[in-house]
Amino acid sequence: MLNRRAFVFGAPLILAGCVTQEGPTFTGFDSERDARYASMYGAINTEPFPVPAVDLSRINPKFYRREVSHPTSERPGTIVVDPGKRYAYLVMTGGQALRYGVGVGKQEAFNFQGTAIIGRKAEWPHWTPTPDMIKRDPKRYGPYANGMNGGADNPLGPRALYLYLDGRDTYYRLHGTVEPWTIGTMVSSGCVRLMNQDIIDLYNRVPVGTKVVVLPARGIDMS
Repeated sequence: MLNRRAFVFGAPLILAGCVTQEGPTFTGFDSERDARYASMYGAINTEPFPVPAVDLSRINPKFYRREVSHPTSERPGTIVVDPGKRYAYLVMTGGQALRYGVGVGKQEAFNFQGTAIIGRKAEWPHWTPTPDMIKRDPKRYGPYANGMNGGADNPLGPRALYLYLDGRDTYYRLHGTVEPWTIGTMVSSGCVRLMNQDIIDLYNRVPVGTKVVVLPARGIDMS
């Protein structure tokens, strides 16, 4: 189960993780060498706001979306987040899963682990910085004290999946990002970010009520 003490005291820090931050990049990969992935991560022009193509030369190919073998006791339809590996898995039948690369929080910031459900889904979600964020950096976050409407510059990206426990928002989200090059890294303070094309894909596959299992962050894999 979710560590309740960590949930209560970690919520402001977790929300801070939804904000864009700098992270390392990957170079040397040709996005045109694989037309399938170039198409998968191409621009989407059917949304209320533009979703730019991902520059795949800046993403380690191991974090591209793909179907993989993933034996687990979890039922098909469950989402399993593995912070150490920087992957989120949508469990399928036959020991398979659809695997997405993610960006996760810095090791010291992990306050959430255990089981929750998707209590809410939102397209082009609204984002509001926490009071702690505004106090820490009023010049940066003060103008957004009343929140930021969904849009191309919103740090939550085009979709967000909100994790709930016992009917309460945990302030932990799976969401998009305006910084896709941070996928596969530890850059945020808690929330799990996916490439925008991936969060749209995952959003379309799972309903409200979906079980989400967040594995312990211990033993972070730095590879």
